[in-house]
Parts: sequence; structure tokens; C-alpha cells
Amino acid sequence: MAFYSDVLMIIPSDWSGQARSAERHRAEPKDIWKARRFIEGHSAEHVSLGKVAKAVGINPTHLSEKFKQVTGVKFVDYIARTRFEKACELLNDIDFRISEIAFAVGFQSLSQFNRVFKKLSGKSPTAYRATHLKRKRH
Repeated sequence: MAFYSDVLMIIPSDWSGQARSAERHRAEPKDIWKARRFIEGHSAEHVSLGKVAKAVGINPTHLSEKFKQVTGVKFVDYIARTRFEKACELLNDIDFRISEIAFAVGFQSLSQFNRVFKKLSGKSPTAYRATHLKRKRH
């Protein structure tokens, strides 16, 4: 029973009991859910494993291992992807320079931002912006 209290469950009330039981086993552990929410809410700041672990209330090594096991993504890669997704939204606004966006979403340098952006999108931030602005006009 302790397992169920440690799991975040969002289950519509009209699901059958069998579906509810199956969903409980696939639900995300509460501490990982809290960690992801913390990262998403603080991604523009300096986010470290220790800082997130402290906010969640678990050991940093345990968080790192459990995060990878549950999400399938390394902790640092999740932070980078979260920042990348926010940058993609901001790149649709031509009033912001790319360097402003990089720092606003939490990257420590423009070269780090460019490297992560290219890795995740296959394009530079400049090329991504040009492609998406063209689509908006048509």
C-alpha cells in the first residue's frame, strides 16, 4: 500500500477498475514528478542535481539514478530539453535576439545554447527561426 501513496495518480473516474489498476503501475513516482515540475519552474536559473534533490527531499545520487530509470532521460538532458523547448517558443518573437533568448532560458553561454539547439533540432537557432517565421507568414 505504501507504493500507491508514493505515486502520483491522475485517473478519470469513469475508468474501469482493471484500467485503474494497470495505470497505477505505470504512474510516475511522486518525487520524479516533483523534480520535473521544479526543473520546469526554475529552468531559467542555475539548476543543479543537488538543488533539485534538496527541493524534492531525496539524495542527489538516488534522484539521478531514479530520474533516468523512470523518464529514460538523463537529468542534465532533461534540463537541456526543457530550456530548448522554451527557446523554441521565444524564437517565434523577432523582437528578441538569439543571445537574449539563450540566457533568458538558462543557458550559461551562447556556444552551449547553439550546440544543444543544433543537437535537438538539427538546425541552428537562426535557421530554426527563419523556417518557423516563413511558416507563420503563409
